[in-house]
Amino acid sequence: MPTITSSIRIEAPLDRVYAIAKDNRAFPDFMDDVVSLTVTEEDGPRVVSDWVGTISAFGIKVRWTQEDIWDDAHHTCHFKQLKGDYDMLEGHWTFQDRDGGTFFDSQLDYEYVVPGLGPLVKKVVHSLATKNIEGLMQAIKSRAEGA
Repeated sequence: MPTITSSIRIEAPLDRVYAIAKDNRAFPDFMDDVVSLTVTEEDGPRVVSDWVGTISAFGIKVRWTQEDIWDDAHHTCHFKQLKGDYDMLEGHWTFQDRDGGTFFDSQLDYEYVVPGLGPLVKKVVHSLATKNIEGLMQAIKSRAEGA
């Protein structure tokens, strides 16, 4: 199962960065790859939402329902796909106040099988997924820094 880990330093206070990341309803407003996001359930730290994303390189849309579990005390989010186009999708985000800024760390484990296609396509999918995660993190950084 492929894993993508990414980190970014954000020149903004932890509480601001965490609040932006937690407000996933706003993602379509400032993230190009998020076509729509609809929250369907909210129960304390648990948020379930329906996502529609785009893979612009192929002009296709991917859809999934995701469960997020937010831990405000530790500034983390654990998420997983409940159903959708991925064979498996789960991971976590961690936000830490360090050196006058916020460090945003992401880990994503996923499986996206395209039957009959070989290792080259898996590399392309991994590259696209990596660019998507890095784009999401950069969008949160830009919003938090007021760019």
